[in-house]
Amino acid sequence: MKLFRAGFAVVAVVALGLSGCATKTYVRNQTAPIIDQENQLNDKTAANSRAIRDTDDRAQAGIGKVQGAADAASQSAVGAQKAAGDAQASATDAVHRADSLGQVVAGLDNYQPVGNVAVTFGFDKAVLTAEDKAQLDAFAGQLGTAKSYILEVTGGTDSTGNAEYNYALSQRRADAVVQYLADKYQVPARRFYLIGIGQDKEVADNKTREGRAKNRRVEIRLLTNMGKPEAGTAAGQ
Repeated sequence: MKLFRAGFAVVAVVALGLSGCATKTYVRNQTAPIIDQENQLNDKTAANSRAIRDTDDRAQAGIGKVQGAADAASQSAVGAQKAAGDAQASATDAVHRADSLGQVVAGLDNYQPVGNVAVTFGFDKAVLTAEDKAQLDAFAGQLGTAKSYILEVTGGTDSTGNAEYNYALSQRRADAVVQYLADKYQVPARRFYLIGIGQDKEVADNKTREGRAKNRRVEIRLLTNMGKPEAGTAAGQ
């Protein structure tokens, strides 16, 4: 009897153990899908969060680029407005210089053009070539016999580039001619009347290469007093 009870107890314990294992397995089988779903939900939530952050980062980067482009456009507009203002000022100055020369010549009795020469320059250049200097040398031969003369020196450019730059370039070209004549032939500064007209006065069609080459020029006109010499001024100075 005791042996039977002991055996029953062992069987009960084993049965209970088996029942406990079965219960754990059942619970595990039942909860595993829930845990998997929760893990998947957490993964999706994390992925969504990353996607939202990425979208926000891209949006902020896009906003930054747009703002940068807007700022650059604004600065360009300001620069263009300033360049236009400077070009207008340069053009007005050139017109005033041309008018001033006209008034000077008109105010001098008996002044007539008696000679002229033109030298041309390479693209964006303001340096005299050997050929240019030879032409100026031939022209300067007239200065020794000229009476009370003045030299009208007009610098020009082709239509390439902006107006403000071309006014300055045309002035540099005129200055190069004046410097050469002053240094080599001792022509006093009071004899020169310089005008840098930029691209305002073309002598040939700027639509062709040959025309643009002709417009990159400096024209020199010799005007002399056909009447009496200036008081206190020797002829030919």
